[in-house]
Amino acid sequence: MPAARLHLVRHGEVHNPSRVLYGRLPGYRLSADGRVMARQAAEYVKSLERPVSVLVSSPLQRTRESAEPFTELFGIEPVIDDRVIEPTNVFEGKRMKKALANPLNWRHLRAPGVPSWGEPYARVVARMRAAMKDAWFAAPSGDVVVVSHQLPIWVTHLAVAGEPFKHDPRRRRCALSSVTSFELVNGTWTEVGYAEPATTAGAVDVGAV
Repeated sequence: MPAARLHLVRHGEVHNPSRVLYGRLPGYRLSADGRVMARQAAEYVKSLERPVSVLVSSPLQRTRESAEPFTELFGIEPVIDDRVIEPTNVFEGKRMKKALANPLNWRHLRAPGVPSWGEPYARVVARMRAAMKDAWFAAPSGDVVVVSHQLPIWVTHLAVAGEPFKHDPRRRRCALSSVTSFELVNGTWTEVGYAEPATTAGAVDVGAV
């Protein structure tokens, strides 16, 4: 039997004192609060009293660190999958407010539905779906946890809901250490839950792609 449910878990708060868009840049670890958030996400999944048999993580430091509490609570090591990584973005390493004030960067905003500033949303969804399906059928039973990033999780939600990809990044329903849950029924993904178990008051969340 394949998995019963799949949870897309966003990483916790990142140590980002310069408040840049960190994207795939190396060295962006969880803050102390981010580690607490990651633990709260794992404890939430544990509280569901559903066995977890497969743990998948993006290769970036912040997601690997966010997967650690799941290893502790469920006794499984993460499988690193590049397909659930953060998308590319031309603004990586920049402070967005300053970058958008520069007219030379406005050309990157010409097609927000693609988007023109980074990896196409449709490509992100395709790789996320492939990773999710492989993890689903790799599970002997129980649930799957995939620790990923805001944008991949959000556009996967949009695709499953049948909504357009074009959106305002400031209005994504994908908080730090949130859990978005899906089931695969007759080959079709269905979203079955969303939770924000982590304490995020006062958290800095400005570096997501």
